[in-house]
Amino acid sequence: MIEAIACAKVNFSLRIGPVQENGLHRIGGRFQSISWIDRLEVGWADEDSLASMSGGPVIAGKNNLVWRAATLVRTEAESDRPVRISLGKSIPSAAGLGGGSADGAAALGALGRMFGVDITTQLAGKLGSDVPFCWRGGAADVGGTGGTLQARDVPGGFALALVVPPVELSTAAVFTQWDAMGGPSGSPVTGLDLPPSLRSAEPLVNDLHPAAAAVAPILEDWRRELESSWGRKVLLTGSGPTIYAFFVDSAEAFAALDAIPPGARSAAVAGPVPFGWVARDDADMWSYARLDEPAEELAGRLFDG
Repeated sequence: MIEAIACAKVNFSLRIGPVQENGLHRIGGRFQSISWIDRLEVGWADEDSLASMSGGPVIAGKNNLVWRAATLVRTEAESDRPVRISLGKSIPSAAGLGGGSADGAAALGALGRMFGVDITTQLAGKLGSDVPFCWRGGAADVGGTGGTLQARDVPGGFALALVVPPVELSTAAVFTQWDAMGGPSGSPVTGLDLPPSLRSAEPLVNDLHPAAAAVAPILEDWRRELESSWGRKVLLTGSGPTIYAFFVDSAEAFAALDAIPPGARSAAVAGPVPFGWVARDDADMWSYARLDEPAEELAGRLFDG
């Protein structure tokens, strides 16, 4: 049996450009894997199965990205050998955190090892535009329609407090609204509003923020209230609705979560991590990212936490 962790991602910056020939918008931005994780267990079986670790149904069933990853790997391996997959969800769905894409990437990492398939970033892209980043993980400048990645050093010296307001946002609906609004730009966040490790980069801007707020006005109510109570800028990740702020450390971020209004779908404290997923069995631990000793120790804490 192989177990894996799948890391959520935050869009520190997301700029939107014109629609390309493939029907997707050109994007540019800085993405970061974080320590908010889902869990997977994968093994051989007498018949195919996909189940939730909590005992409930898996979102989208066999259309879930985890199962699509299994189908893709078996097609590449020219095999129909049955597998069982258990999925433990912690990352909220429809929240702008890339949880489904992270799960798909982790499934590729586990199943690729089982079936002897060499998983490439291009192959990962067949599952969706966020999956290439989730496959490689860490920190990266992302361009094109999600498949162009330039690795960056993983920043440190901060923790994130993340809050998911009580609304779900469809990425497609937010992009449609962005087009209808004439392609607005987000407001830049710079200077002392950012941790020192991010101040030398370009300003953090999310062009989807105006569209997400138009689709779900409650989002701005939550953002303004948190900015007031936290005394700092609150940013939107992806198409939302997850909003977040930077804090000095996890203790300060956990204290901030004590001040959030009732009714949030979910909330968490997380930090940047140098991988998008990690898998392990009884003999080995692996990832797309190079796992040096500190990374292995971090992954071990996430597995065992």
